[in-house]
Parts: sequence; structure tokens; C-alpha cells
Amino acid sequence: MKEFTICESFSRADTEYAIALENPAAYGTIIGGFLLQQNMLGPCSTLVEIGGGYGSLMNGFLTSHAEMVKKVMMVDLSEGLLRRQKKTLEIWHEKVRFVRADIHELSGAIRGADLIIMNEVIGDLDTMIDIDTEDLPHQVRHLVDSYGLDIPPQGCFNLNIGAIRLIESLCSKGIPIFLTEHSSDPIIPQDLGFLSRGLDLDSYPRRIDLFKHKEYTIRFSHLIKVAHALGKKTKTGALLDLIGLRRSPALNMVFTSRACSTSYQEVMFELLDHIREYRWLIIR
Repeated sequence: MKEFTICESFSRADTEYAIALENPAAYGTIIGGFLLQQNMLGPCSTLVEIGGGYGSLMNGFLTSHAEMVKKVMMVDLSEGLLRRQKKTLEIWHEKVRFVRADIHELSGAIRGADLIIMNEVIGDLDTMIDIDTEDLPHQVRHLVDSYGLDIPPQGCFNLNIGAIRLIESLCSKGIPIFLTEHSSDPIIPQDLGFLSRGLDLDSYPRRIDLFKHKEYTIRFSHLIKVAHALGKKTKTGALLDLIGLRRSPALNMVFTSRACSTSYQEVMFELLDHIREYRWLIIR
């Protein structure tokens, strides 16, 4: 992969990373089961997935929960990725439609959906960088004042303005949202405290350089404040809990020592180092 994504790491139940799970399953299957438990997936549901990558999440989702889904709309800015999604989801062609669009432009036109899924995508949206706390641009000051967003007491910071604007727009539609992304204010489960090593748990968006593009971590507390201000309820947590990470004494040893002598240890270290920053968020 050109980019290490959680979705592709668990695209099937038999990937090399599946050994990390208590109950190995495709990522989309896990997400579907979780949303079912949260009463966010009902009979004849209409889903919208924004930025669906290779279509792996929705493939796993439909493989396990197709009977609950009436229609799926896959929205992506990339024509190439839409082609990949069409190939991956070919078996579900009667249920799935594909739309090439900028989600900021399309969000106002979304109608009749029961659930919006945004997995590992909002970090790609516009981020304002190097904002001086002593000289806030007008649009930043408006957002900070309108939603009570916290900012650093001094110095410069980055702001996920694209993600904030999208949440504003989608909240106005009254459609439940499920999203995941790298977080600049991650949650580390109490029994996995060693994963906080070298990690700032209360920071602001930082740049992540990837193959031919960059993205930014998301300050989830900002998205939550926006949702609450707009009358929505939220629920959030660590993605490593959602996927059902299998706990074992070896996890602490592998991550703390950072010395990998087996392929299992290499896989576990790589996964833990990546997923520890991820959060999930429900808005409804």
C-alpha cells in the first residue's frame, strides 16, 4: 500500500494483521456489527459512504449485512478510486451507485439517507495552518466564538476548517454520522496505557506526509463541540477498542521495547504504532 490504512489492513478476515483481533473479521464487517449494536443500522437502510477508498469497507459491510441495506451511495472525488470501488463492489451492483463529487459541494444535496460513513477521510480536507493566536483570521474567530472551540493560549496552531465546515453542513441534514480518523487528541484505553508513550494526548492538528499528498490529524473535541452546539448527541472512543484488539502481555513488550525479532512482533508493532491515534465518532 502507498498508505497504511486501517481499512486495508483488515480488508479481509485473513490478512496478516488479523492476528491482532479477538475475533478476526473484515473491517467492514466489524464496523457494520458495531453500528448495528449502536442502533444505527436498521432494515432497508440507505447508506452514503464518503471517500470509500478501494471499496473494502463497504464490501465487508455488505458481505455481512446486505439484508439490512436497501441502497448505497459511494461518493468520491477521485475517478480512479471510484473505478476501484465499482470493481470491488460489482457483486452488489443492484444496491450501489457511484457519484464523483466534492463532498463540500454535494453535502447540501444529500437527501433520504439513514447513515453517513466517513472512514479515514476527513484528515484529507482543508486545514488552515500556522494560525497566530494573537491574530485570528475572521473565519477562524467566527468558528471559535460560535462553537466555543479551544485554541492554544499562545503561539501558532492548525485548524481542521474543512472537517468543521463539513460537520456543520451534515448536521443540518439530520442524518446520523459515523467517522474515524487520526486524532490529535487520542483516547488510550486504561489497560493499554503504554501506548501513550511519546504521544501528545491533547494537541492540535499536525501534518502527516504521505505518498504524493498530505493530510492532518483531527482534533475530535472541536468536531464534538460543533455537533453539540447544533443540537446533536455524540459518542466516541478508541478505534482499537472498536475493532476488538486482542489483549496479551506481548503487546506491552513489543511496543515498549521496540525490538521485533519475529514477523508477529513486526506486525503488532506497526499496527499499534498506527492505530493508537485513531478515534471513532458517532453524531446523531
